[in-house]
Amino acid sequence: MTSLPKTPSFRLDGRRALVTGASRGIGLGAAVALAEAGAHVVLAARGAQQLQDVLTALQADGHSVSSLILDVADAAGAQAAIEAEIAANGAFHVLVNNAGLARHSPFLETKAEDFDAVFDVNVRGAYFVAQTIASAMVAHGIAGSIIQTSSQMGLVGGQDRAVYAATKHAIEGLTKSMAIELGPHNIRVNTLAPTFIKTPLTEQTFSNPERVAWIKSKIKLDRIGEIEDIMGAVLFLASDASAMVTGIPLLVDGGWTAD
Repeated sequence: MTSLPKTPSFRLDGRRALVTGASRGIGLGAAVALAEAGAHVVLAARGAQQLQDVLTALQADGHSVSSLILDVADAAGAQAAIEAEIAANGAFHVLVNNAGLARHSPFLETKAEDFDAVFDVNVRGAYFVAQTIASAMVAHGIAGSIIQTSSQMGLVGGQDRAVYAATKHAIEGLTKSMAIELGPHNIRVNTLAPTFIKTPLTEQTFSNPERVAWIKSKIKLDRIGEIEDIMGAVLFLASDASAMVTGIPLLVDGGWTAD
């Protein structure tokens, strides 16, 4: 009789996941997807009230969740908070490194303070959160998955997006290097690279009719992305279904980068 292969599980029962920037947008979608798959999800964000609202909603839906006040721009403070959480409750199996900041302007008009603020969150903050989580994975012998929220702008450029695109290109390079170094520990590192998704972070862009027309002209599926569009991709990267996937961007871009 022919021996049939078995589809790897997308379930995350018994695993712990940390999602930064979890109180809204892509982070919220990621947190819901992981919780629905059975993971215990630690929701991390700066805003206490918004974080509590999300925590309450997920608990009311029957999910296993807790919260952690975290400002990734404060690298030392974030490291201490994550290490305390790990010491109290155990290392994480999954990280969705999602906290992000966008301040868009033409390249010739970019202010140094905006450049520094965006890099502090999107690159420096992401770097040291990932380092803290990965260190604990290695120390505890956990075969983990680290998912970094990048963007299609990590592979291309865009109008008024020099700073943002630079941070996401940095995340793509960081992810490839992490995948090389952490692969021997059976830790996978990938990016989630979405197109424009309707979130609070993109409100500035969608308020500009010219930008909306440009976006729609680039997305081959002829619609703006929704939070739900990234949830399956996050679950795939977090689960055993992607056990042989590391060091790559998973584009959820509606075909933007196809040409």
